[in-house]
Amino acid sequence: MRDAGTIATEVANRSIARREFSGLVAALAGFVALPPMARAAAQPRFAPARPFSWDVLVQQARALAARPWAEPQVSPHAVADFDAVGKLTYGPAQALGGDVRLFPTARGTSPHAVTLHLVENGSARQLVDARGLFVGGKQADPAGFRVMTQDQHSDWLAFLGASYFRSSGSRDQYGLSARGIAVDTALPKAEEFPAFTEFWIENLGPDRVRIHALLDGPSVTGAYAFDCRKGTAGVTQDVRAALFFRRDVERLGAAPITSMFWYDQSDSARRADWRPEIHDSDGLAIWSGSGERIWVPLSNPAANRTNALRADHVKGFGLLQRDQAFDHYQDDGAFYDRRPSLWVEPQGDWGAGTVMLYRMPTGSETQDNVAAFWVSDQPAKAGQGREFAYRLTWTSQDPTAGTAARCVDSWQGAAGRPGDEPVSQEARKFVFDFDGPALRGLGRDSGVTAATNLPPKALLHAAAYPVAGQDGRWRVTLDVRPAAVPSPEFRLYLKRGDQALSETVIQGVQP
Repeated sequence: MRDAGTIATEVANRSIARREFSGLVAALAGFVALPPMARAAAQPRFAPARPFSWDVLVQQARALAARPWAEPQVSPHAVADFDAVGKLTYGPAQALGGDVRLFPTARGTSPHAVTLHLVENGSARQLVDARGLFVGGKQADPAGFRVMTQDQHSDWLAFLGASYFRSSGSRDQYGLSARGIAVDTALPKAEEFPAFTEFWIENLGPDRVRIHALLDGPSVTGAYAFDCRKGTAGVTQDVRAALFFRRDVERLGAAPITSMFWYDQSDSARRADWRPEIHDSDGLAIWSGSGERIWVPLSNPAANRTNALRADHVKGFGLLQRDQAFDHYQDDGAFYDRRPSLWVEPQGDWGAGTVMLYRMPTGSETQDNVAAFWVSDQPAKAGQGREFAYRLTWTSQDPTAGTAARCVDSWQGAAGRPGDEPVSQEARKFVFDFDGPALRGLGRDSGVTAATNLPPKALLHAAAYPVAGQDGRWRVTLDVRPAAVPSPEFRLYLKRGDQALSETVIQGVQP
């Protein structure tokens, strides 16, 4: 799930955790006022213009899949460490195409150079000499790039490392990452990391850019198009992908998302830091083809854990950061309360498949340990092609908000009445708070109940009631004997008669 290597250092006198691709981009949060872009003496050079289109790129990807994969070479100009990257990246330099600044190659984290092209009026010019595009006019090879805001003081989109890319969303704060594709994630064998090797960048005006990319890896090649727009509510990317397989892929993950979860308020045993919570995302949300809304609270498991959640004709899924209260994190450097959610919305019918959630144990915030992606029931076979289209939304607004109540908080503790002796040393109390329009105006006598699939021998006590003074907020408490639960998780939702009032929570019972 991760590329090799991590970086952790201080930027602008603030300690910010970084995870490989995450590292170089997260640092931008510390640069609240970058120096004005100065025109360096050295000038970049471009090859002559050539016709470019989506069809041309698809043909290139298809032809590439017919040839053996060639392992990329380490750039001879790759710098040694993060400090050297910063010196080449942050400071006066030219912008490519007006709003694009470059990342240099770096040993251990992003050692492979990418090929860049500028697109205008259906023609592309390849960048053949990047001098003038790095600070001080120094020579370096581009490993990736970031798209700057109009005032050039910050950025809102970045591509760096394998097929990783990220956006700072609506609150100017990087967090979780996306990838072009996932190959054999969460299997008992090595995961592949196909990489974007070439980019075609087209400036479409203020806060809009179209990016095409060529993907290459041992098992798959691909053509990608990203139509990216920045607005007040966040960043949207309309993604189109055409994939071609060199060999069979056992598990092909579409629209993969990578994030970090160390601990939250429900996991005091994992807490090893003074901050109350540390996570980029706090749950996986799914909107199934049947219309059911599902919420899976994230956890930091004791061992690797994979969930396959049925999602035929899926309407949407994503890793969300619902908790956005600063005092829940108390972090004025990494600002976990500002980190965006990422919502995937398929364009067209993806057919039968599952949303997979993979979690690994972690002991720090410097490692991405969560991945989510969609897997088709149709296997990916050598010689075949496959297309996906979807929209990515990077936002701090909850894309699942609607009439149905959402799970907005959860806790765990000793079973029984607070203040009394625990009813059983083998039992645990699970507490969930739901909030939403469907619960407005409902009281204790309204017939609202908590529905679960827990068997009677596992459920010692259950209660559902409105939180005092909070209209539309209900609390569910369950005393559960985990050893008697027949599966690793149980399901829970609020209902009134036969009508579901909330999304379905899928809660794990294993530590």
